[in-house]
Amino acid sequence: MSSVQTLPYGSWPSPIDAALAAAHDGLPEYVGFVGDEAWWTEPRPGEGGRRTLVRRHADGRQEAVLPAPWNVRSRVVEYGGRPWDGVPRDGRPLVVFTHFADQRLYAFEPGGEPRPLTPPGPRWAEPRILPGRGEVWCVLEEFTGPAPTDVRRVLAAVPLDGSAAGDRGAVRELTPERHRFVTGPRLSPDGRRAAWLAWDHPRMPWDGTELLVADVGEDGQFGPPRTVAGGPEESVAQADWSADGRLLYASDRTGWWNLYRDGAPLCPREEEFAGPLWKLGQRWFAPLDSGLIAVLHGRGPAVLGILDPETGDLVDAAGPWTEFAPTLAVHGDRVLAVGASPRTGGEVVELDTCTGRARVIGHAHEDAVDPVHYPEPYSRTFTGPGGREIHAHVYPPHHPDCAAPEGELPPYVVWAHGGPTGRSPLVLDLEIAYFTSRGIGVVEVNYGGSTGYGRAYRERLREQWGVVDVEDCAAVARALAEEGAADPARLAIRGGSAGGWTAAASLATTDVYACGTIVYPVLDLVGWASGGTHDFESRYLDSLVGPFDPERYAARSPLAHADRITAPFLLLQGLDDVICPPEQCERLLARLEGSRVPHAYIAFEGEGHGFRRAETMVRALEAELSLYAQVFGLHIPGIPALELAK
Repeated sequence: MSSVQTLPYGSWPSPIDAALAAAHDGLPEYVGFVGDEAWWTEPRPGEGGRRTLVRRHADGRQEAVLPAPWNVRSRVVEYGGRPWDGVPRDGRPLVVFTHFADQRLYAFEPGGEPRPLTPPGPRWAEPRILPGRGEVWCVLEEFTGPAPTDVRRVLAAVPLDGSAAGDRGAVRELTPERHRFVTGPRLSPDGRRAAWLAWDHPRMPWDGTELLVADVGEDGQFGPPRTVAGGPEESVAQADWSADGRLLYASDRTGWWNLYRDGAPLCPREEEFAGPLWKLGQRWFAPLDSGLIAVLHGRGPAVLGILDPETGDLVDAAGPWTEFAPTLAVHGDRVLAVGASPRTGGEVVELDTCTGRARVIGHAHEDAVDPVHYPEPYSRTFTGPGGREIHAHVYPPHHPDCAAPEGELPPYVVWAHGGPTGRSPLVLDLEIAYFTSRGIGVVEVNYGGSTGYGRAYRERLREQWGVVDVEDCAAVARALAEEGAADPARLAIRGGSAGGWTAAASLATTDVYACGTIVYPVLDLVGWASGGTHDFESRYLDSLVGPFDPERYAARSPLAHADRITAPFLLLQGLDDVICPPEQCERLLARLEGSRVPHAYIAFEGEGHGFRRAETMVRALEAELSLYAQVFGLHIPGIPALELAK
């Protein structure tokens, strides 16, 4: 029996080091069937952050079919989309995928080498192989000028014979350039109709989209598209066809993303059956041949269930998974999904809808350390300004063999998620365990504007970005301190991307935090709205802050209030980031020159928006822990000291 040591918070010895956390970063994604076989993409942090394609053979053996340096990842709308598709041909798999380095489409058959299907330059997402036509139908994104907004997107057909690899003219465009953004076409079972989503600036896809349907001729030409659902204030997040040719889609016309069939609601509930379309090809539902529909649904967390559209009955899959990612595939009676829980990372799960049995078939979670060192989190609803609800996940410090001296309160770090139209899931994250196992608490705040709680909650952030998110994070931090759960003098905030904005704005406009970690942030709204970011989010601020007004945008920006930042901070940035470019960080540092605010800036070569390389994640985590050690007065042996400039 081990005895419990009494040690100050933050100094508990932990078996979870930064290298371990980095090695387990990322989820399987983009599941699919190739014949009877399950395939999916999987991260490789130790191989330069690439994503490989994994094949599960009939005997259960798993094989990464594409070795380094192949990287199965699209850059369409910069966040990407489904990058692969596969079909059986002559008894062997035929796979088409997008390679990250050059964004070309490649065809691949195991045992051979990938061969290019498209010329350099254009980008592609959501490929769909149509063997009978000898084509791949997909989304084409093509830049027409030097600015990030000089871009066009259409649906296109790429010949499977490779004739377009050196001839852009061999690509057949299926739709005119009518909309700024489109998703890949979904063909009806008889092949006579295609459905897809479209939207235009200044809307984001969670604001309003149109569901378009066009007849498809024998020659593969599209007839004139017609809008059958959606609009400026109705977000259709996904569309597909049932086996009997009826149109299914997820719309938030009632204030919640619910399912519809030919316009009629299938299972009306005040919960979400879809989410924000950040990546083309995300799937929250998938119709089976039997007429049943695999769905992800919930209020907050999304769980896997099977919906009977005739009765409205919905039965959830049994198993330990409490959260599922927006990727689904079906084949016969089988459903593929990616599930996780507070005790397990993302796993590829197969559900047999005949037996109701769900099992892990890929990327199975393996405890890298004794799970007694994992956090023991709980979800909680806090009360914010005006009595509004704030959803959060609390991860108290936890160690099986350590306790703090009586009367000592723990330090806490508030995590603000990115998006901001997004949500933090309650799942095992070894980055969080890296802190909690040392005696530093973490609280993830799903502030007003987050998804999973209906459109009204999502729209609390409308024109209030930098206000509501900052207030909600501060309200949660103060509540923990007032309850005696956290040390009010040792509170920090951290966030990446939009969360980096919230962290920076919090340091500039509140006195709640002793320090902060700001990761690839938005800092300057005027610059961001004036060609300083990519096309997809170039008008996002219209809804988050309001129509462009230089004075208003400047006044809301952390950059304009740099002189108010007095707390130490760490700034982390990828030098290849085109979404939140490093120039914003550099301008913030220039404003702070001579201020004597302790800070550190670490910029990473070869990293974009979201760190993917193991060595980057290790350095970033250790630097963050060193910041907290210095500011909170913690003794943490074995961590490289972060040099704070003044």
